[in-house]
Amino acid sequence: MTFLGAAREVTGSMFLLELAQGTLLVDCGLVQGRREESRRRNRELPAAAVRADACVLTHAHVDHSGSLPTLVKAGFRGRIFATPATTDLASYMLRDSAHIHVSDAEYLNRKYADDPDWTPITPLYDDHDAVRALERFVPIDYRARFEPLPGVEAHFLNAGHILGSAELVLDVREAGRPSRRVVYSGDLGRKGLPILADPELPARPIDHLVMESTYGDHTHGSVAALHDAVERVVKETVARGGKIIVPAFAVGRTQELLYVLHELRRAGRLPHIPVYLDSPLAIDVTGVFRRHPECYDAETRAFLAAHGDVFDFEGVTITRTAAESMQINELAGPAIIISASGMAEAGRVLHHLRNHVEDPKSTIVLVGFMAQHTLGRRLAERRPYVKIWGVERELRARVEILDGFSAHADRDDLRAYAAACSPAGRLFLVHGEPEQQDPLRQYLRGLGLSVHTPTLGEVVDLD
Repeated sequence: MTFLGAAREVTGSMFLLELAQGTLLVDCGLVQGRREESRRRNRELPAAAVRADACVLTHAHVDHSGSLPTLVKAGFRGRIFATPATTDLASYMLRDSAHIHVSDAEYLNRKYADDPDWTPITPLYDDHDAVRALERFVPIDYRARFEPLPGVEAHFLNAGHILGSAELVLDVREAGRPSRRVVYSGDLGRKGLPILADPELPARPIDHLVMESTYGDHTHGSVAALHDAVERVVKETVARGGKIIVPAFAVGRTQELLYVLHELRRAGRLPHIPVYLDSPLAIDVTGVFRRHPECYDAETRAFLAAHGDVFDFEGVTITRTAAESMQINELAGPAIIISASGMAEAGRVLHHLRNHVEDPKSTIVLVGFMAQHTLGRRLAERRPYVKIWGVERELRARVEILDGFSAHADRDDLRAYAAACSPAGRLFLVHGEPEQQDPLRQYLRGLGLSVHTPTLGEVVDLD
């Protein structure tokens, strides 16, 4: 197995399993972080990944899926296996990613056209490339058996992270060797989160486990306290006369926040202020959520039966066009603005942050993980000044971190998952920065597990 991404870092998920009968790529995600390094790595995919015979995608977040168009553009000829909900989400997310790459390149090239030192940027890929990648997708239901390669029997389990997210279980058979079970956790969710069913546990015995570690040293706020936290932030900001800006991932976090706001509004716990869903992608993704109630937990299905649409309620306005988005900034008075991207690295949320980051009446609400070197991380660190589109601005708005919304398993969840899986061979920690991975590694070694934190490009023999 070669760790081509998400090794001692969170983004850029990409792992290659090499067998006698072929090679299997697990995930092919965008690297997010330092601009120049990210651009280089996202543009220059490893040749071994391009030559892979097949690919399995654990879920649709772009740090797991966003380099698939580049992969196909570079010559990958295999099929891409994913759950039906992931397939549906990817049909929007990859095309939206293409639009962002094209738009950003056009904007920057126009802005710096007169700079003699400027080297024009070409987009990573365009809509045509995204569509070509989507044509390779093969939807596979949870727990249905399939063979991505000869002699490799696979099935998906519900990871409970986002709609359609999956743990990948591989039973590998090679000539003259006993069958071995290799499990990729993908990104694991948390028990009790709104909307989605809880993560499942793969059956033992397990030989090798590749497990995420995003929050390996951190425990999240209580899921049960989410409603109280949202109510408090909204009421405090309304009392100041400000706006609430939420950089939210289009998949998962947006829908969870809408659901909580809906419940609070029905309970009479929120003032009747406008709520704007200002992200074409989030609007489309919410439609995908509506099409896949089989992924819901029992509580959400009961709410759906009692009250109808989970994600729509009085006061919600969707703004699909750029003109509608710009009009939001002209409105006086309090409002809740939910917009992408989740790490505040691109998209419409940058317009709203530019207009409100220096307003002490307003609140920026962070509801997910913020990778290193992103604007979201700098906001989370409450730096005195932040750059938005190259312009340094004073951070005067309040910043609230509601990590109870996090869709990632926390330290305690990861410990419990690893202990329950108890791989007989090696446990590889991926999707984590060293500060989070190292304490988790030490703890798991104390349980008697053989734990390794691979580095980028490292190759390990699973025999």
